[in-house]
Amino acid sequence: MSFVPYREARRRQKRQPLDRAQVVRAAIALLDEAGLDDLTMRGLAEKLGVKAASLYRHVRNKDDLLILLADEISGEVPIIEPRGSWKEQLAEMAHNFRRGLLAHRDAARLLATTAPFGPKRLRHIESVLRVLRSAGLNGRDAARTAYHLNNFVTEFVADEGRFAQAASSLGTTTRKMLADARKQFAALPKDQYPTVVELAPHLAEDDAEGLFQFGFEIWIRAIEQLSRVPRTALDETPACPRR
Repeated sequence: MSFVPYREARRRQKRQPLDRAQVVRAAIALLDEAGLDDLTMRGLAEKLGVKAASLYRHVRNKDDLLILLADEISGEVPIIEPRGSWKEQLAEMAHNFRRGLLAHRDAARLLATTAPFGPKRLRHIESVLRVLRSAGLNGRDAARTAYHLNNFVTEFVADEGRFAQAASSLGTTTRKMLADARKQFAALPKDQYPTVVELAPHLAEDDAEGLFQFGFEIWIRAIEQLSRVPRTALDETPACPRR
């Protein structure tokens, strides 16, 4: 008679089916860890513990994934309530969006390089356009202002990210790097760059909050000026045909 040792039967852990929401959450985590340049479908598959082919059941390609990521990050930014003056609403939007972009590595670059097709992102666009129209801008001016205002916020945050990454690669801090830049400006030949030397203490300023607020206030003044000037005729003027 043969003897077979008793072995306790082990139940296999049942793998939870992968869905699009899991893919997007994992991709955001990978974005924060590795950055936009190193966000790959293969790396994402490894993070999820699946084969890369499995991802294509949920996203068509990397471009599709990036649009989903941009939309998800936009969804983390709260939509403001339509109360208070248009200036207060616009200020809340701008500061909220900056904070939302700063919450994730390379988020500003991501939004700058993807089309705004997601529903969460479109809700923010709708909100901005509504506020600009309530400020008295005509349709074309509101659309153009929204475009440039978006560029102001995203590029400002992208610049913050570039400074932080440059400082990290040099083994220093942004504060020290900016201080060194001011010293270099101050040390330039005064006969060749008198204004640069004079304003050296204000160049490469270590006050991101103040710098952002200053830029935003310039936008507010420009919008106020646009709202005072009747530009209805421009709203209806067709664009010049290209030659």
